[in-house]
Amino acid sequence: MTRAGARRCARIAWVVLAVCVVLAGCSERDPAGASAAPDFEHPDLDGHPLRLSDLRGRTVVIDFWATWCAPCAFQPGELNQVWAAHRRAGDVVVLGIEVGGASAEEIRAWGEDNDAIAQYPVLVGADEDLARQYGVLGFPATVVIDPEGEIAALHVGLTTAAEVEATISEAGSAIGS
Repeated sequence: MTRAGARRCARIAWVVLAVCVVLAGCSERDPAGASAAPDFEHPDLDGHPLRLSDLRGRTVVIDFWATWCAPCAFQPGELNQVWAAHRRAGDVVVLGIEVGGASAEEIRAWGEDNDAIAQYPVLVGADEDLARQYGVLGFPATVVIDPEGEIAALHVGLTTAAEVEATISEAGSAIGS
């Protein structure tokens, strides 16, 4: 490869990196402008169907992700902490939704290969159209739905357990106001 070719490849790599950084940036939706969360029904990894509307009355945290998304491997560890903190009380449900078309077997293998085993339910059979209905433009994306079924927040990119917990608190307190 010529020196000019190497520079061109480097420029392309920097442009791709910049686009990825922009797409992974944070965007929060204002709870005051909340909209109803689109309902869906998809099976979990064991084939049991789960419908969003059946979770009304609880805060729902959805992680939209795909097996082809390298940063998505870092999100389950954070969301496992949120799930562990709320699982017994049942006030918060954490869901992973794989939108890349992977099968349950492919998702399990990906989780093992990437040390990204979700302890919360993971749904299969969805696609990027479902994520777009929630305003998601990049992955991973975390959506928090308040107990009334309204989208309280959308975060595109990696997020921490502490950030999700803060959003859960805000979503719960917005109901009382």
